[in-house]
Amino acid sequence: MIVCTGKVETSSKGFNDIINITDDVREFIEKNKLREGQLLVFINGSTAAISSIEYEPGLLRDFPELMEKIAPMNERYHHDDTWHDGNGYAHLRSTLIGPSFTVPVLDGKLVLGTWQQIILIDFDNRSRHRVVTLQFIGEKG
Repeated sequence: MIVCTGKVETSSKGFNDIINITDDVREFIEKNKLREGQLLVFINGSTAAISSIEYEPGLLRDFPELMEKIAPMNERYHHDDTWHDGNGYAHLRSTLIGPSFTVPVLDGKLVLGTWQQIILIDFDNRSRHRVVTLQFIGEKG
């Protein structure tokens, strides 16, 4: 059994920016010849999240609209009273979705549905440089 760690770096626009990182994750698996195991995809930062979605135009509009219903940007948040940074909604959205996604790796391939992609969602109220940590535990080929 081995542990192999890497990262994906990207820039985001903030404001519900949804970035498809599936190809970057696949490249990490292939480059390191990882065969069987579990891959953790983790974003460090409390205003972003990692999840999966069918990365298509309708859902790329539906998801931000849903987040606006759950944690509206223009509401008053106690976080904003404390820090005066106006991103209390981003912290709540990030907490709801979560900072990580675990996907099995079987025969050197990510086990994802036909239309399922791994996404980084940046909820912050400004653009950011984001670093996603990838950590595989399993067997190399």
